[in-house]
Parts: sequence; structure tokens; C-alpha cells
Amino acid sequence: MLFDFHTHSVLSDGSLSPMELIRRAGVNGYTAIAITDHAGKGTMGRIIAELKEDCALAEQYWNIRVLIGVEITHVPPGAVGVLASEARSLGAQIVVVHGESPIEPVEPGTNRAAVSCPEVDILAHPGLITQEEAELAAVNGIFLEITARDGHNRGNGHVVATGRRGGAHFLINSDAHEPKDLLTMDSKRIVGLGAGVTEQELEDCLVQGPLKLMAKLADRSR
Repeated sequence: MLFDFHTHSVLSDGSLSPMELIRRAGVNGYTAIAITDHAGKGTMGRIIAELKEDCALAEQYWNIRVLIGVEITHVPPGAVGVLASEARSLGAQIVVVHGESPIEPVEPGTNRAAVSCPEVDILAHPGLITQEEAELAAVNGIFLEITARDGHNRGNGHVVATGRRGGAHFLINSDAHEPKDLLTMDSKRIVGLGAGVTEQELEDCLVQGPLKLMAKLADRSR
């Protein structure tokens, strides 16, 4: 089973159309993929509406689960909860928040806003997250991302060490923007082990965590 809950298409800054991204993920052996294009208040509706059409078509013909998502990106922290709820109302099945990456000027307070919001599923590349924020993520069932994305991954070791102390759960995602970014199970293992997860934790990151998230998303949709 190979899951990836953070990818981008031409609907934001990726290089592939949603259909081509899904097809390439299927060829790579993906069990499920979430397309989570960068979104703010003005673009969210268009992105979700377009993804609905392509995701439905892909699932009709191909053996891959495709999740309609957004990555709420560079918005004021006070707006995170409002926009996460709005994304849900528009039909997003998964909500990712662009965390306080070490290489981008994300406004301080974004990590805390994300892990405090039950409508959020994943805090992406959260950089120098605090233990208190990791504890909030654990309480609210929000996964912390271990990212394969160059630059963003500079914080992975800190995310793992701090998240572990806070009792948070992790997912390993590609943050793919082009075909070469899509992962295999072997490359996921390398990302995880390089970030400092143990072999036991790796099983949770690669299999048990994704299955828990998929079950949570299924329960929410009922």
C-alpha cells in the first residue's frame, strides 16, 4: 500500500494536469493520492470544483483512490479555521495547511492555528514546530508531515523529535510538483529513516497512519 496525501497539479503550481498526475501515481503503484493544490479564499472554489470532475472520472476507470483536497497556503493564521470549514463545505475531502516551513515566510502562528482546528487533517512541513503545538496536533487528530520536498525537509528531524515527545502521528508525503517527485515505498522509507523515525514508527507512518486517516475521512463523509 502506497499513500500520498500532499501533491500539486496545474491548478496551482504543479506541472501536470490532475488526470496526468493521477495516472502517473497509479503507474507508480499508489493505492491512494490526494491532490491538494495551493488555495486561498479566492481560488478554493474553482480548484475543488475542477478536481471533483477529474477525480470522479479517474476512480470510474482506474484502480486508485483519489481525494479532493486543498493546501491552505500563506493565509493569515486567524483565517485558517474559517477557510478549512469553507473548504469542507465546498467538497474538499482532505484539508492540508501549509506549515511554517524553514524556507518560506509563513506567518508565525500558522502552525498553532492549524493544529487547533479539527477541520484540518495534515499540517505540512511544519518546520520548527513547538512541543505544545505537537501536543495539540495529537489531541485534535491532526497528522504532522515528514516531507520529501527539498528545502521544506530541512525541518524533518526537528518535526520528528518534537512530534514524538508531543505524542503526534506522522505521515510521509511527497509534496509532488512534477513527475520525478512522486515516491516509491523505498524512497518513502529513506525519507522517514533520514528524518529519524525508528523502524517501528516507520510502519505507522507508511501503513497504519494512512489507514487511520482514510478511515477518518470516510467517517466524516457519511
